[in-house]
Parts: sequence; structure tokens; C-alpha cells
Amino acid sequence: MEFDFAAEQPKFLMLMYGLIAFVAVVGGLLLLLDVVPAWFARRREAQLVAVSVSGAPLPRRRKPREGMFALFFLLPTVLLLTIGLVVPAIRTMLLSFMDANGNDWVGLRNYGWMFSENSIVRVLINSLVWVFLVPLAATSFGLLYAIMVDKARFEAVAKSLIFLPMAISFVGASIIWKFVYAYRGEGEQQIGLLNQIVVSLGGEPKQWLLESPLNTLLLIVIMVWIQAGFAMVVLSAAIKAIPADIVEAARLDGVTPWQMFWRITMPSIKPALIVVVVTLSIATLKVFDIVRTSTNGNYETSVIANEMYNQAFRYGQNGQGSALAVFLFILVVPIVIYQIRNLRQQREG
Repeated sequence: MEFDFAAEQPKFLMLMYGLIAFVAVVGGLLLLLDVVPAWFARRREAQLVAVSVSGAPLPRRRKPREGMFALFFLLPTVLLLTIGLVVPAIRTMLLSFMDANGNDWVGLRNYGWMFSENSIVRVLINSLVWVFLVPLAATSFGLLYAIMVDKARFEAVAKSLIFLPMAISFVGASIIWKFVYAYRGEGEQQIGLLNQIVVSLGGEPKQWLLESPLNTLLLIVIMVWIQAGFAMVVLSAAIKAIPADIVEAARLDGVTPWQMFWRITMPSIKPALIVVVVTLSIATLKVFDIVRTSTNGNYETSVIANEMYNQAFRYGQNGQGSALAVFLFILVVPIVIYQIRNLRQQREG
């Protein structure tokens, strides 16, 4: 098969434009972060040398110039945040009050649809189940792992194996677990691990991802499997940061392991626990890949992010998709505010 350069010319042009844009952006960043500060530093050094030679008093830096210099560095970040975050957020909020095409103003109709349509109410319930179970289960397993492997003989190896799922993308993990839940007809050789275990115990194989609400719980297992390693790493570091003299004093007082856990370990790692729960809650609210890859949101497994994508990009309902996006943002904001306040209190304390 011969290569047709003329047919592929638009792709090469697109690639060339991308390379030019990349060079321009990288070059601009290097200019801002290296060349410009170096020029100001050389200029300041020359002024100091001239002053030392002439014996004149050292010139004082003017604060307005320092403010302009700081603004010069902040401007690219502010510009990128405005273009990539603020403007799309405002546009999404406006679209949530408009019709499917984004032309006519419909007020709160899209939000009313969200809470009156049975299928969307099911999506909201699924999201609540996710955000309740995933942080609770992942944090619990992470804490259990952290305590079990702490000061174990092969601690580094055990932690690496537990953390390994974090290195897998959500899509890759979903594909792996789809094989675990795979189903073959009755009487056939089962290739899914779960069905093979059921058959070996004398049971009947099932199409696990088709049965609601069990399928939602099975998808939650994938998220917990991935995030438990993250929780384990954070909590293990917090456990190791507990002062040794406190642990020794508790042991001298004759506390039991159970009392050690509830009276020493848990109060000491409470800030780390809050960070883990908050981080997992936000990640769970935004979950999309697992549902999309495993069931495509079918069989009553859809969540807010997946339904938002369906409404906006599959069904062409921009208003309804934007309403779901705004509602997801509203759910995330209180968690972020709580985390900011918690970090501020820790800093002040």
C-alpha cells in the first residue's frame, strides 16, 4: 500500500501547527522564567558594581517596581486560568439556564428536569452511594494496610504491591475487572474469576454487571481497589510521624493494642484521615472512566459525570448537560471549602 502524501497533508499541517505552538509556548515560558529574571539580575548587579566603585549610597528598590515584577510573573497563570477555567465555568452556568441549542432562555427548567426525571434521580442516588461508600471503604482498607505493613519485614515490597493499582489508569483497571466479572453461558468454561469461583463452589454463573444495584457496588469495588493504595501511603506516613516517646509512654502504661489504636493512633492521624477522605470524596464525585468503560452507564449504573457527558455530547442536550455539570460543581464546592478551613485551622493551631 503506497503512502499518499497529498491525502495526509492536512494531518501534517496540523502536526506542524502543533509543533510551532509547542515551541512558542515553551520558548515563552523559558523567556519568562529564565531570560527576563536573568536580565533584571544582571542589571541589578551592574548597578551594585557601579555604586561600589563610585562610593555612592546603595539605591533602594522601589516597591511599585517589585509589584509590577510580581504581576509580570502572575499574568500568564491568571490568563490561563481565566481562559481555561473561569470563562468555561461562566459559560456552563449560562447554558444551564438555556435550551438544548443554547439559544432560548428556559430558566430553572433544566434543574427541574434533573429532579423529576426518574432516570436522572437514579443517577443522583448512584452518585450519593459512590461518594458515601468509596471514601469510607478506601480509607478503611488503606488504614488497615498501613497498620498491617508498618514495620513489617517486607514493608517496602508490600507497600509497592498495594500501591500498584494507582499506577493503572481508571480505564485499564476497569478492563481488568471486566475480565474478573466476565460471564459465559451456563455449561461453558467461565473465564471470569468471580464466576469461576461461584461455579467451583457449586453455584450458577451470573452476568454480574447487568444486575442492579449489585452492578453499582461491583463498580465501586474497582474504585476502592485503586484508591486504597493512595490512602495507605498517606496514612502510613502519618502513623510513622507519631512521636516515639508517646508510643513508649503508652506501652509503659500497659495499654492494649486496641486502646493504642483508638487513643493514640487515631487522634494522631486525624488530619491525614481528613485529607484522604476529602480527596477521595472529590475524586469519587467526578468518577467517569470506570462507569464509562465497564457498563457505559447502562443497567442503572450511570453517575453524574457520565450522564453529563451523555446529555451534552451524545444527545445534544447542552442545557441539561450543563445543569448536571453545575450541580456537580455545587456538590464539590462545600468539600473544598471544608478542606481549606481545616488546613487553615491546622496552620493556626
